[in-house]
Amino acid sequence: MKRTVLFLLLIVSLVVSIPGMAARQPNIGCAIYKFDDTFMTGVRNAILDAAKGKARVEMVDSQNSQPTQNDRVDLFITKRVNALAINPVDRAAAGVIIDKAKRANIPVVFFNREPFADDMQKWDKVYYVGARAEESGTISGELIVDYWKSNPKADKNGDGVLQYVMLMGEPGHQDAELRTEYSIKAVTDAGIKVECLAQDTAMWNRVNGQEKMAAFLASHGDKIEAVFANNDDMALGAIEALRAAGYFRDGKYMPVVGVDATAPALEALKEGTLLGTVLNDAKNQGKATLELAYILAQGQTPTKENTGFDITDGKYVWVPYRKITIENWQDAL
Repeated sequence: MKRTVLFLLLIVSLVVSIPGMAARQPNIGCAIYKFDDTFMTGVRNAILDAAKGKARVEMVDSQNSQPTQNDRVDLFITKRVNALAINPVDRAAAGVIIDKAKRANIPVVFFNREPFADDMQKWDKVYYVGARAEESGTISGELIVDYWKSNPKADKNGDGVLQYVMLMGEPGHQDAELRTEYSIKAVTDAGIKVECLAQDTAMWNRVNGQEKMAAFLASHGDKIEAVFANNDDMALGAIEALRAAGYFRDGKYMPVVGVDATAPALEALKEGTLLGTVLNDAKNQGKATLELAYILAQGQTPTKENTGFDITDGKYVWVPYRKITIENWQDAL
């Protein structure tokens, strides 16, 4: 009898000591607006890395379709996941997702695309992880200001006015609007006059960025003195169009700035075709998203102590941006 009891105690102690056996790992349903976005690939990889050994994450591709994402959310709710982590296709749809999640009592962490403030106030189990888009715009503008002030030849026609073109993300997207506005504001705040020769939406896409930049060059040619892009993919597309037009060789240069500090952008920095970018910290955005969802899935309230991240106004985790140039590109790794 004594041997039997000792044997049972040994089995129990082994089960408790095996990671994941003592407590059931929560299930988190995660929807990304589209899988083939370079930056969001970094975020979703960071979420999966942070989940190892602590949570099961089911990751789905919304294929840049809000109806598709809504269907994915409905399925998560039917499966009774313990928490939702949603990168919305359309920030205006967040309210509907919140209503569904609230009825099912499933907490929601939105990330990378900020819902409207009114929607965030609908329920106390709704959180957001992201970065302040105006900050990235300001840093983009500062990159151009630094170049303009340190390179007198940057003013090609000597008129004292910065003639620029702008590649925007997508219509109505908060990041696109704020990055566009604040990048130019940083330039004018530095005392530099500006003239927008052209701006157009390229939907965050490299191919579209190349096509739009080719059109800008066809219309304005060497009048263009700087290229702003709301993200790195569009900036890299612009660089391809500029390269085809003879730039980046024989002393012909064009300052191009982007946002995200993706791996391809860092390569462009090192080769000298990208002037600078802004680190949009995919690793910490992904980690913060997972940590909040994990805590909420266990019925707890997220705090700095249990997530490792500052929480503003009881709902927001803001991950700071950083200026990245050839001097500090390794900081983005």
